[in-house]
Amino acid sequence: MSIIQQYAIYYPYIAFGVICLLLLIQLYYIIFVYGKLSLHKVRSYQEQDQFDPISVIICAHNEQKNLQQFLTYILEQDYPQFEVIVVNDYSTDETKWVLKDFQEKYENLKIVDIKEHIRLKHGKKFAVTLGIKSAIYEKLVFTDADCSPNSNNWLKETAGALSQPNKEIVIGYSPYFKYKGFLNKLIRFETTHTAMSYLSYALKKDAYMAVGRNMGYTKKLFFSKKGFASHMHIKSGDDDLFVNENATKKNVALSIHPDAIVYSEPKTTWKTYYKQKARHSGASVIYKKRHQRMLGTQLITSFLFYCALILTAIIFPHYWYIPLAAYLIRLITQILVFRSIYRKLAVFDLIWWLPLLDIIYYFYICINGLFNRKKKSISWK
Repeated sequence: MSIIQQYAIYYPYIAFGVICLLLLIQLYYIIFVYGKLSLHKVRSYQEQDQFDPISVIICAHNEQKNLQQFLTYILEQDYPQFEVIVVNDYSTDETKWVLKDFQEKYENLKIVDIKEHIRLKHGKKFAVTLGIKSAIYEKLVFTDADCSPNSNNWLKETAGALSQPNKEIVIGYSPYFKYKGFLNKLIRFETTHTAMSYLSYALKKDAYMAVGRNMGYTKKLFFSKKGFASHMHIKSGDDDLFVNENATKKNVALSIHPDAIVYSEPKTTWKTYYKQKARHSGASVIYKKRHQRMLGTQLITSFLFYCALILTAIIFPHYWYIPLAAYLIRLITQILVFRSIYRKLAVFDLIWWLPLLDIIYYFYICINGLFNRKKKSISWK
């Protein structure tokens, strides 16, 4: 009798032990990490007596249609004193003339033009830096050309959070518009899951990222930390890498009131979505090591949990109830914790898709990350 045959009786117990270990790790993240956001009481900042003047910065490359559709919502915010800086990053469409038309109507719009330079191949960080240098106010708020605030009180919420004592960074939330189709559901689910993670860790005083569609920080912080100098070689990361490098336990505020939400246009094809996720994967390789470990552990154990359930059910069909029980425990815990979060993040319709989208999400993200994690030469558009 071979050693493999001799110890075959123990194989089911080993498989069940692996499932239990992975389940416990998953329950830790669901209850003790995401639970922070689930129990968090959302605060509004728009009732303050005074608001500091702010500069809103938008970088645009061939964004003619999006600017025509969304820029008005930024320029007409209900805020006492603000400027909107649009950095036209060598657009080859009609962006320049669209901005000229807007500038005739709105005195608070400032345009910064970047010309093409054959020997200088810059990315979004260069455009953001020029926008910051052009800003006349200390408090900076960032969004994108394809974004639309959920309310004309967006700036009050975002700038109000940034004006709290000792706060230098404000982290907002930016979901995608809801459209028909499964890809849209997956994109919105992935965005929600990402937001759940970075918002929860921010509540745990360990912020590791934000999204450039809805965030802010002070000009003093940017220049005192030398801007993007330490990661200028990474094409992406003007948002998450800056926060990862400069967030502390005390200098971060959240702004996730419904009026503070900024919606964005989602990708509409699998190819463009894949490219977008590849760009994000390229930036995550230089997160702080502890953030890489905690995010990697959550992602890999989720992937392995599903793999273990499937393999155990196939190899040991007589014990089908063990993987089923583990799956149901995790799913029920997710629903209990996530339903409050999904309401806060305005995606409660996705709760019914959780069983399907969750497993697809982890397999897709792991495969995407495996092929793109080391890529660096990716354009910002």
